[in-house]
Amino acid sequence: MALTISIDAMGGDFGPLVTVPASLECLKENTGLKIILVGDQGVLKPLLLDVIAHYSGRLSIQHASECVGMHELPAQALKNKKDSSMRVAINLVRDGVADACVSAGNTGALMATAKFVLKMIPGIARPAIISTMPSIHGHTHALDLGANVDCTAEHLFQFAIMGNELVKAVENIARPKVALLNIGEEAVKGNDQVKTAAKLLENSSLNYVGFVEGDSLNAGHAKVDLIVTDGFVGNVALKSIEGAAKMIGHSLKASFSKNLLAKLAALIAYPALKSFKHRIDPRLYNGASFLGLRGLVIKSHGGADTLAFKTAIKLAEIEVRKDVIRKISEHVEQALVTGVRS
Repeated sequence: MALTISIDAMGGDFGPLVTVPASLECLKENTGLKIILVGDQGVLKPLLLDVIAHYSGRLSIQHASECVGMHELPAQALKNKKDSSMRVAINLVRDGVADACVSAGNTGALMATAKFVLKMIPGIARPAIISTMPSIHGHTHALDLGANVDCTAEHLFQFAIMGNELVKAVENIARPKVALLNIGEEAVKGNDQVKTAAKLLENSSLNYVGFVEGDSLNAGHAKVDLIVTDGFVGNVALKSIEGAAKMIGHSLKASFSKNLLAKLAALIAYPALKSFKHRIDPRLYNGASFLGLRGLVIKSHGGADTLAFKTAIKLAEIEVRKDVIRKISEHVEQALVTGVRS
């Protein structure tokens, strides 16, 4: 199946220095992939002089005269940057030229632009950000990771429906196990928002398994495939996990560098340490999907390197092949109106 992905080549902390080589690596590995690099052609063309002929028909440049800054206000970017690389890349998805868009740009601006250009799936009030996190049992999907600071129980319910469809498609799980993130597993714990959402899920056809605590995001339950929370809690949890991973890496490096004996121990432990580093490497989990939109948009971490951005592109490839947007669209109305609540 041939697929086309538009890349916001100017977005992120490093722009074309990361987005271009990552795109070229993906083209090399997948002969059925086409990529449209969106950005300033004066910047992009010199980076592609030696390769663009080799990928003739599969690699092209779409000029965009503007770029959204990483700290630019979403409303200003939406109003004043109509020819930004971000906006043009999303327009290509809207117009059916590209099957998905990948950007490492300003998250707020990307969400606002994607929502404005692509519109929402009927029946969904708000988009949500979903991604995977490494866990003892493989990985766990979690949403919302920052799109919505304030959520109602109904929003959490809709997030669960969308996340359920994505996990079914991507992981080939017939009935994903869905849980709500809470301060305890007991039914009496939590705020009114979470308790009400739990009742909605209990009275649904989703495979709801109850509350889980924060440790389930990584240490977790083998029984849970999807964890649902609001964007405030989800984003704090995500950043806390990222910080903990950095601290562990720094501490290990410092400990094994203390003296000659420690360095010898590090040499002996090197295979295990290398395996551990690979297991928790955040670059291998980079890429978050914006669910609820009528088009596929993948958000890469702003500070992504080539490997991390490549991971985000590959996530887009998977979700296009799995036809995630169509499956969510087809099941949302049924789930919200007839199939989920009894």
